[in-house]
Amino acid sequence: MTTQELIHSLQGRLIVSCQAPPGDPMRETGTLVRLARSAVAGGGAAIRANEPEVVAAIVEAVDLPVIGLWKDGDTGVYITPTVRHALALVEAGADVVAADATNRPRPDGSTFAELVEAVHAAGTLVMADVSTLAEGIAAAGQGADLVSTTLSGYVPGTPEQTGPDLGLVASLSAAIDVPVVAEGRINTPDDAAEALARGAHSVVVGTAITAPTALTARFVAGIARH
Repeated sequence: MTTQELIHSLQGRLIVSCQAPPGDPMRETGTLVRLARSAVAGGGAAIRANEPEVVAAIVEAVDLPVIGLWKDGDTGVYITPTVRHALALVEAGADVVAADATNRPRPDGSTFAELVEAVHAAGTLVMADVSTLAEGIAAAGQGADLVSTTLSGYVPGTPEQTGPDLGLVASLSAAIDVPVVAEGRINTPDDAAEALARGAHSVVVGTAITAPTALTARFVAGIARH
């Protein structure tokens, strides 16, 4: 599949994030592979997955593009923080490498542009995870193939929201030529449809589909309020 074919295959469609946090019962490679297979069966267009081992297993199991990332740590830049992490995902078979493209310093002192250059040299695409309009514009200028709103609301200085940052989706879509991916707190099918209406090329949904622990806790909290 060429770059343009891959990007076109995602247009107007759903990417399912099959991840689980540390300590969660779902955080087991075989379980995450089954989640990915279920996402395929439901009509998902691609899978987003964390860590090389899981990416490799899902690449082997499903016939859809796999967007790989590697979360290392839980503060600062931890989504595919270095070139080493990115190239490990390429080696695992990821079709797209997702990486933090915020303006925060990377742990090895490298730049997002250097990561993009290395991943492109290996023949793979890059999705820039950003938190602001300025970061998205900068990432597009540095060669990102897709720009995602993943980190809005999770980086100090960005607005805390209970739903998706549809304003950022719209602003990015108007400002850059590369496809914009809506991700983050997309809780319902209506949220996903509205993100597309605001200009998103495609939509990533994780927790609302693949996280039974978080979903159970949400219901428990809702009941407790009454």
